Amino acid sequence: MERRLLNPNFAAFQPEWEREDILLTFFKCTRWQVEETLDPITCPFHYFCDSIYPGNYSPAVDATVLFFTTASFLATLVIMVIDISRRGQCCFGQWKRFLLPSGPVSLPLILLALAKGQQINTLFPLSCIGPATLQLVQISALAFDIGADKDPKYAFFEASTISGILHASLYLDSIILPYYTGFDALVSSDFSGECLSCVCRKEALVAGGKLVSYRGWSLTTFSVVGALCWRIICTTSAEQKRKFSVVKSLLEGLGWMLITKDCIYLVINSPPEKPLLRAAASGGILVLICLQLLKKVCRKIVQ
Repeated sequence: MERRLLNPNFAAFQPEWEREDILLTFFKCTRWQVEETLDPITCPFHYFCDSIYPGNYSPAVDATVLFFTTASFLATLVIMVIDISRRGQCCFGQWKRFLLPSGPVSLPLILLALAKGQQINTLFPLSCIGPATLQLVQISALAFDIGADKDPKYAFFEASTISGILHASLYLDSIILPYYTGFDALVSSDFSGECLSCVCRKEALVAGGKLVSYRGWSLTTFSVVGALCWRIICTTSAEQKRKFSVVKSLLEGLGWMLITKDCIYLVINSPPEKPLLRAAASGGILVLICLQLLKKVCRKIVQ
């Protein structure tokens, strides 16, 4: 992407166009308009950006979201390490639910950040870090099963977590779909020179683009939600808990596999923007996945 923007031989690229203005227009465009072309051979599809998101919030908002997300990650990391060292008997007990990103305190704040994520785009752009944020919520929901048999409060908390994860995935898609669409338009098109966002393409531009296939509303989300639903069933139906636990374990395993796959996919295929921040976020997610695997191994050894 960098080479295409800075290459002076790039078709119809105007030297007076500022690189930052181009990136802002392409990555924050909410609607791409196709118009008729007089050159169906070299420019069968001509697009331009019809509207973009409003301006970004101040860097103070990004710094607040960055601090809160980092604190949520560290809380999850510390609790997982304590769980491993104490063989699952964490000293926080039931209270650790309120410290986790998927808990009743942190999850609403994460949803608020994702709902406004199009304008959080300076120090901590959620278009880049939003996927890792959703994965953090999914991991904390899967890694900790906090509840007693036939406890109505447990079912209420898990149901709220399920709703939060589904909403978070939708909010995330509202952030990354325009971002990935703009990335596809920027990398896979030629500037026509008629305007800053005017491009010629050989094929139609689709929502989300074709270069990055990751989505928040995906099989990964449904697997995590399915595992949480089966946890509720297992807890409220103690007499058939063993039979239901098999399905629950399968869904949990599938969820972990898909989260790992998504994380590795994003490391390889994400747009080359904020590489250090992306690397830190993806590295943190992979650390949590490795800790969960270590916890499973330790429990097998103890048993």
